[in-house]
Amino acid sequence: MASFCAVRFDKIGTCDIRGNKKQTGVLKGMMALPCEQSTLKKEIVRINECGILGDAWRNYIDRKNKILQFLGQNLNADLLRRYKTRFELLKKCSYYIDVLPKYLTLGDQSQLQPEVLYQLIDPGKFLRMKKIGTNQVKIQLLLLKEYLSELKCGREELKIITKISDVTMFLLHWNTTCARLGLLSNTLKNFISILIPSKLHVKHHLTSDAKSNKIPQLRLVLRTKMPVVFDRKESVASQNSVALKWFILGEPALHEQYELKYKLVESNCCSGKDRCGVVAVTSNNAEISDLLPDSSYEFTIARAENYAVVYSIWCDALILKTKRAMHLLGPDIKHNS
Repeated sequence: MASFCAVRFDKIGTCDIRGNKKQTGVLKGMMALPCEQSTLKKEIVRINECGILGDAWRNYIDRKNKILQFLGQNLNADLLRRYKTRFELLKKCSYYIDVLPKYLTLGDQSQLQPEVLYQLIDPGKFLRMKKIGTNQVKIQLLLLKEYLSELKCGREELKIITKISDVTMFLLHWNTTCARLGLLSNTLKNFISILIPSKLHVKHHLTSDAKSNKIPQLRLVLRTKMPVVFDRKESVASQNSVALKWFILGEPALHEQYELKYKLVESNCCSGKDRCGVVAVTSNNAEISDLLPDSSYEFTIARAENYAVVYSIWCDALILKTKRAMHLLGPDIKHNS
């Protein structure tokens, strides 16, 4: 993950942006945006040719370089694309509550097993914590969306500022520019901090008998599972059946419990066969038979409902069309030459 710059304000309104490497000279920070490098180099040449080396020009070039440095290190186009990809992936993930001991101690490891820990929790309190977890995930996704939008807008604003050629106007609004840099720096920090789900804040004990010394103190954390998607190359349809295969993004194949649904979308046949169905699967492939020929079916795959899930609204969908029945293809007519 790219590091972000810290913006510091002094008494006269200037700001100092610190990157990983501090460069010297008026060209520092210019390597970030090639299109802006050319412009600044031309300005420097013009300054030297005209002999204009006043404080205003030096401040103008130096401060513009600081903006370019911030853009190059923290808000470049590649980084924003990666942030957007990460956000889109998080929207498709499933979120679960994990119950863990608050303090890990040596001793009976059987108490650390998830099935044992879940039995210790009061069902009513756990249900309330699931609702809190659901709200926390929704808020997290909304904040990520808002932060990402602010970063995109901020990048465009800073690019416009770097194109200001009026030295007086540029320096006159420098305090405002510094404030904008500081805001964007904080926004980026907040965005990165919530990319990974955090623990749930538990105000009360989760167990009914909180005073018992035999029951360990518990903590709850949110855990994400990567989305399940169809393998579109391996999923094929024949005349009356389909063979489906799926996988978990970025993870090895795991034998989990899945729910495979299908429904008829379009058909050229009239039949009393089932037009929809639900199949429980524990592997990463399945075959559905007794389908109508020459018909389009929509299939969806998702993890089966789980007592620990708090948020999971996305599922992958795939439409396949079965092949036409042989007797409907018509006779094979041959013409003699």
